[in-house]
Parts: sequence; C-alpha cells; structure tokens
Amino acid sequence: FNSIQQVQQFEYALNGDRQFVEVLPFNDERGLDWLIVIAIPEVDFMAQIYANTRNTIWLTLAALVISIGMGVLTARWITRPIIKMTAASEKMASGNFSQKVDQSSNIVEIETLAHTFNSMANQLAELFETLEEKVEERTAELDRANQEITSLNQKLTVENLRLGAEIDVARQIQEMILPRHQELENIEGLDIAGYMSPADEVGGDYYDVLNIDGMVTIGIGDVTGHGLESGLLMLMTQTAVRTLKEIREHDPVKFLDTLNRTLYGNIQRMDSDRNLTLAILNYANGRVIISGQHEETLVVRANGQIERIDTMDLGLPIGIDDDIADFIDHQSIELAIGDGVVLYTDGIPEAYNPDKQQYGLERLLSLIHIS
Repeated sequence: FNSIQQVQQFEYALNGDRQFVEVLPFNDERGLDWLIVIAIPEVDFMAQIYANTRNTIWLTLAALVISIGMGVLTARWITRPIIKMTAASEKMASGNFSQKVDQSSNIVEIETLAHTFNSMANQLAELFETLEEKVEERTAELDRANQEITSLNQKLTVENLRLGAEIDVARQIQEMILPRHQELENIEGLDIAGYMSPADEVGGDYYDVLNIDGMVTIGIGDVTGHGLESGLLMLMTQTAVRTLKEIREHDPVKFLDTLNRTLYGNIQRMDSDRNLTLAILNYANGRVIISGQHEETLVVRANGQIERIDTMDLGLPIGIDDDIADFIDHQSIELAIGDGVVLYTDGIPEAYNPDKQQYGLERLLSLIHIS
C-alpha cells in the first residue's frame, strides 16, 4: 500500500457476493500518514435499485394492461354507432331505404355523421319513390310512342308501296317515250344509236331524236338529282321539246327561251329546286347547229381526230331563271361523210370504280378514238 498516492477502487467477491473497496490516502502536517479503506457490499446499495426496477416493471405492465383495456372500451364506444351505420348502409344497398340511426352521441363528429346519414337516407327514399313514378310515367310514354311508331310504320309501309308503284309507273313512262330503234333506223343519211340506264329507279337524264320536215333534232340533258321530281322534269322537257318542234320553231334563241319559261313556271309551281342542262342539235344537209349549255359535244372526224365543243357559252341551265334569252347562243359545224358526233351526260366521266377512281373524260376520249 506504500505506493498508493491517490484514491484507488477495487472489488472482490466474498462468499459469492461482490464487494466494492475504496482506498483513500490521508496525510497532514502533524505527520499522519493513513490509508482510509471503505468496504461496501454491493447488496447494501443495489437492493433498493433492484426493488425499484421490479416495481417499475410491474407498474409499467399494469399501465399497459389498463391502457389496452381503456383503448378497447373507447374503440367499442366510438365504433358502435359506426357499425350500426354500416349495417344500415348494407340494408339500404339491398333496397330497404327506411333506415335510421341514433343521432345522440357525446362525440360531435359521430353525431354529425349520424345526422348526415339519416338525411341521406330520407333523400334516397324520396328520390327512389320519385324515380319509380318517373319510370312508370316514362314506361307509359314509351308504350304510347311505340304504338305511334307501329302505326306510322304501317302507314309508311302503305305509303312506300304506293310511292314505289308511282315511281315504277314513272320509270315505265320514262322508258316509253325514249326514241325507238325503228325510228332511228328510218332517218335517212344518218346512223344514230342511243342508250340510257338510270342509276336509280327514276333518273334525270334525257335524250330524244325527232325528224320533222327533213330536219333532225337531237336533244340531250341532265336534270339535277335523281328520283321522282327529276323524272317528272325530264318528262316535261321531252314534251316541251316535241311541242316546239311540231310548231316548227327553228330559231335556237326562241326555242330554248320558250322551253325555259315553260319549265320554269312548272318548277315554281312544284316548289322544287331542280334544273337541268340541255343541248339542242339541229342537223340538215351536212350542217349541225348546237345551242344550249350541257357537257362538251365531241365531233369525231373521219380521220379519227376529235374536236371538243365547249357549250358553256351557248346558254344557261334550264329552270334557274325565267329569262335566259340574252345568254343563249349557237354554233354551226360542218359534217362530212364519215364524221360523227358523240353526246353524253356526266354519268360517264363522273362514274367511280370500287377503288374510288373517277372514269374521267380522257378515258372516254381514248375509247372513242380507238372505236
């Protein structure tokens, strides 16, 4: 111990118990030179610590159990009204809208939620009742509408049959007034061929050949649109052209002007918007006079050369105005032996194939040139 100059701490075991030892040197001016040794068993100061630790653990466990119990009770207290609202919601989903939940609660949020739920249930019940009434009303309306549609369908079927019969009669009349093959063969000095195939039951294309007093008159036209109105206008045009030829009207301006006034009056009476392009060709002694606006007139010379006569400046469409006299003009062409004239409507150049390609005038010219 002579080497101990400062506080030293030691520990050792005695009979299995740990002992703590502290050696403290003590010196003074009187010559004292002591070592103060303090020995303390561990159990003298750790027993209380161990006891406090055990008490703390037990208290903590007790507090945990109490907290869990209070939490469970609180959760049940809070969720009980929510569970009731859930059950009521399930019943409402199955169609029972007469559901109410208790609105009295110490929790403001739960009370507000219950009040909102009851209000929503009342609104849904009222809405469902109103909806049932509306469904019944709408069902009744649909029944009435279905009956009306059935009645209209029956009337429409009858009307379609009647209209179909009328259209069929108009088509037959339209075909009946076309020039006969025998009439064309009886015209001396000319070889004439004509063909028409309407796109619909009744088309608006028109052509005619009249031979009066040695003058051959050829008319060709195209009424806008298709159907019964166009067919009727075509019939009126044929009648008017034949009437003017029978009264020996040879002046191109008077001829087309009179024809236009006649058809214009009928179109206005019909309250229709139809009109037609019309070209009149008068042939005599090797000369053909062309008047009226229509597609190009193609003059095919004997050597195969094709001359294209534009008729845009020879008139106006028939039926768009009551006075077109100032716009009517004519053009004279000499024809030699072997020459020919080709007339057509827009049904040829404006035709489309399945690939949406237009036939076009150039193909028609190529076909004529080859022929």
